[in-house]
Amino acid sequence: MNKLYYRYGAMNSGKTTLLLQVAHNYEERGMKVLILKPKIDTKGDQYIVTRIGLKRKVDHLIEENEKLEDYLKSIDDDIECILVDESQFLTKEQVDDLYKFTKLKDTSVICYGLRSDFKTNAFPGSLRLFELADIMEELYTTCRCGKRAKFNGRIVNGEFTYDGDQVAIDGVNQIEYESLCGKCYLEKVLKLSKEDYNGFTKEDIKNRLLIYKEENKTENIENLQLIRNELRKYKKTMLTLLRDEIDKELDEKEYTKTLK
Repeated sequence: MNKLYYRYGAMNSGKTTLLLQVAHNYEERGMKVLILKPKIDTKGDQYIVTRIGLKRKVDHLIEENEKLEDYLKSIDDDIECILVDESQFLTKEQVDDLYKFTKLKDTSVICYGLRSDFKTNAFPGSLRLFELADIMEELYTTCRCGKRAKFNGRIVNGEFTYDGDQVAIDGVNQIEYESLCGKCYLEKVLKLSKEDYNGFTKEDIKNRLLIYKEENKTENIENLQLIRNELRKYKKTMLTLLRDEIDKELDEKEYTKTLK
């Protein structure tokens, strides 16, 4: 029995490129495939287009509220596989039709799409695919920091944004996307940092160090070293930042000492 596959990943993880490679592999062996994509994806119009410049005309554009079952019933029996690009834009009912097709017509369907939108919410199509797909495969790409990217940051006029409709096509109306890891997504899109999450800003840490030094009437190296040892009672994040400030002062004092 053939299966419904969902191959998903963040932007720029090579989904469309892989789709075209799979199509080539089938056709190189004399097998027929059909390529579909939702019409709402206006990038490339009747073509699927990769970021590395490859493109191919689709065999069928899926209308937004189309009853996909009607189209699937009309295709020839010699089709070996159906490949669906941008399948996150499918409706729940269209995914259901694809699943039934794999079982009743004994033909594989491989869908490619995103896991979530720029707000980290699942698309209706991707959510239903996670519920129904026989096999799910994650495709990977790299964040700007070098870590594995799982999220999509939306960029409008060169700035990350958390506002807007769920569907906005890449490259249209000055909208772009960047693949990000979880940490970079929080920092770049939501403007959050480790210090914000723990309730301490760097300025808070500096002020706390000044108060601590005033309370302990200390400016010399030995007392600063004692303070650093006592900082173990603080939260790890605050501890690290306080130690950094003390290390700077110790370095400066040690350097000054060598000049005398």
